[in-house]
Amino acid sequence: MALLEVKNLTISFGGLKAVDNFSVSIEKGQLYGLIGPNGAGKTTVFNLLTGVYKPGSGSVELDGHNITGKSTIEINHAGIARTFQNIRLFKELSVLDNVKAGLHNEFKYSTVTGILRLPSYWKVEKQMDERAMELLKVFDLEQEAGTLAANLPYGKQRKLEIARALATDPKLLLLDEPAAGMNPNETAELMDTIRFVRDHFDMTILLIEHDMKLVSGICEKLTVLNFGAILACGDTSTVLNNPEVIKAYLGE
Repeated sequence: MALLEVKNLTISFGGLKAVDNFSVSIEKGQLYGLIGPNGAGKTTVFNLLTGVYKPGSGSVELDGHNITGKSTIEINHAGIARTFQNIRLFKELSVLDNVKAGLHNEFKYSTVTGILRLPSYWKVEKQMDERAMELLKVFDLEQEAGTLAANLPYGKQRKLEIARALATDPKLLLLDEPAAGMNPNETAELMDTIRFVRDHFDMTILLIEHDMKLVSGICEKLTVLNFGAILACGDTSTVLNNPEVIKAYLGE
């Protein structure tokens, strides 16, 4: 059984179909790419999968459970986390506190406990600090734990956003243009990071990306969107050699 099973997902804005009968099946542990020209509907698909938008029709199942139309919080609790093309960190918080913000799916205490700073509060905070530091070490960010997120270099902000997403303990990680704004060296490092995340966390990853070197280097399968509809899907090498895909990217 696939970890993610999407069938005929459709949404329209002002009578225009932004996503038209989108379907995809992603196996556990797979590194899957979603590509297409600007405006093809890729981020809209991510917004549908994470509850930002409600589909007009179609269904989404995660690990055998129907999550169609659920709220963003419910979907995150079910096991989907994401990053964004435009990095969305809590820039006024420290690196450590950004990761701790993602840990509240796992670590909880009552409002009264938090206000009164009861012993159980400090116990949970200590556990969260330890878990957050474990995640920061994975991304070589432990030395910046006390740094404001806004003061991190761009590439490290990308890593921090992924670490925070992983803190929610997802089954499926959605990466929206993770290489956007990166130089070639940062992109190569990011490729290694994504592979490591998949292997170390036994993670299933769906990513949107324009960098074809990154896509061809790490994605096992691809789906290509164009004008909201699927243009091609299959093994990466086959898709990237599809004349229709080449035509769509070259705008011919």
